[in-house]
Amino acid sequence: MAEQVFAYNQLFQFTKSVFIKMGCSEADANVATTVLLTADVRGIDSHGVARLSGYVRLWEAKRINATPAITIEHETPSTATVNGDAGLGLVVAPHAMQIAIDKAKQVGTGWVSVQNSNHFGIAGFHAMMALEHDMIGIAMTNASALVAPTFSIEKMLGTNPIAVAIPAKNEPAFVADFATTTAANGKLEILQRKNEATPLGWVQDEHGNESTNAHALKTGGALLPLGSDREHGSHKGYALGSIVDIFSAVLSGASYGPWVPPFPAYIAMPENMPGKGLGHFFGAMRIDAFRKADDFKTHMDNWIQRFRNAQPAPNCSKVLIPGDPEREIAKERMVNGIPLLNSVVDELEKTGAIFNVSLK
Repeated sequence: MAEQVFAYNQLFQFTKSVFIKMGCSEADANVATTVLLTADVRGIDSHGVARLSGYVRLWEAKRINATPAITIEHETPSTATVNGDAGLGLVVAPHAMQIAIDKAKQVGTGWVSVQNSNHFGIAGFHAMMALEHDMIGIAMTNASALVAPTFSIEKMLGTNPIAVAIPAKNEPAFVADFATTTAANGKLEILQRKNEATPLGWVQDEHGNESTNAHALKTGGALLPLGSDREHGSHKGYALGSIVDIFSAVLSGASYGPWVPPFPAYIAMPENMPGKGLGHFFGAMRIDAFRKADDFKTHMDNWIQRFRNAQPAPNCSKVLIPGDPEREIAKERMVNGIPLLNSVVDELEKTGAIFNVSLK
């Protein structure tokens, strides 16, 4: 499918202008735009500006508060529960992660659960906030129920990603950022835009049979947990997704399981929701709470170098460290621009027209 290429600054100014037109403060618009564009820069196109129209529709449906009063509902020296006041997850999440970092500065570790939020973009952004403080960062979130547990045809969980960012000394940081499903829903959406089929193991149809239909969710099908089926370990993906749901929502007081608010604004909110909004969970761990930070980072360099130099399998050029592919893509895109599918460009232009903001 045809693409168009945009400079980072061009997309940044457009996206920021849309958030400001929604009513966000200058500071919040900057944060939200930075989170969103980080996904595009790192090659996670499913969670970048392609999602902007979705946030606008949620705002139009009065499900996103552009001027949230983010508050701490409960806290101890190392923990907190944050109420996002229905704000953009792109704003609420960095705020909450900063609280975790500040607590870690004081007592060694910080742990923050969040209720009453919305979709927070890529988990990796929030985890990586800890790196510049010589801390390990952890981020996770629950999401719209699109995933059938092992042995079920009912959608009960979200793609529920986990991200962990670990600093090194001279080597780039280790950054793992992954959904607990075989594929994230955003990748399904990309295939839908391209009118292409999915690989086997991504989705099942409404009867629980394997499918390659990228539109399967629209006809009662479901995404599959990491592992795709029981024989290939889907019970492990199911367990990981469940852990994220419990940490993010049962712990914080957000809605969980099939009651998580759906991202598409046209889908009705679930009845009898047990909590408030989406939930997130963040952690920050100061390395020198465990050992000297310089010693740790030296050994992280050694770990990374040894794994990167592991003997590659046939037809494979090298072994990658989590974060390598995104880092290489980011270098290229910051120089040569960010490619967007024409369908995404069309959607952005329609979104801009709502607020009289021009993309080009």
